[in-house]
Amino acid sequence: MRRVATLYRSTVGKKILMALSGLLLFLFIIGHMLGNLKVFEGPDAFNAYAEGIRTFGYPFLPEYGFLWLARLVLLGAVGLHILAAVQLWQRSRGARARKYRKETNLSFSYASRTMRWGGVLIFLFVVYHILHMTTGQAHPDFVYGDVYANFIIGFQSPLVVGFYLVAQVALCLHLYHGIWSMTQSVGATHPKYDRMRRPVAGVFATGIFIGFIIPPMAVLLGLLS
Repeated sequence: MRRVATLYRSTVGKKILMALSGLLLFLFIIGHMLGNLKVFEGPDAFNAYAEGIRTFGYPFLPEYGFLWLARLVLLGAVGLHILAAVQLWQRSRGARARKYRKETNLSFSYASRTMRWGGVLIFLFVVYHILHMTTGQAHPDFVYGDVYANFIIGFQSPLVVGFYLVAQVALCLHLYHGIWSMTQSVGATHPKYDRMRRPVAGVFATGIFIGFIIPPMAVLLGLLS
């Protein structure tokens, strides 16, 4: 236990924690994107998918039990991710104040420009997205249980879709650097394939961006109704 605490207090430990929590959130993002694409299968299939998530594991788990467990795990991952990010930023700022400014790669300047404001924008979007599609307070005509109708009605506003697109840009910039940085933090580097890390990160980030924007754009253009 003492070794774990010592590792966490180190910069390397904080980077590993940030990478592992980010990986968990990354897997959730992929699952969420694939779930959104099921809207093209029609209202029955999309609503059945949502109901399946709500009742997953029943009767071994209470109804909504798995869903709330997943939410708590994701909330914990978000908290750890933000905590590690803030602590690393504070250490980085302290190091610059002591004039240790030698940067071993250009990703540091990229991260400082995009990761912090992008993270804040993503957090604000998640809060809005929950109010919009989960609890309904920010939805113009929310119907509990009719996920398909909520999705279609919710994305008929150009302003909402515009905000959604901006948030996805921020998310994918965050993922692009995060995926690249995660491989370095966990030691998954090698001279033979280091040059592939950024292109692979770019492919994942771009694919997720496209996968997320297709459904709301289809609604806005009248292809889904």
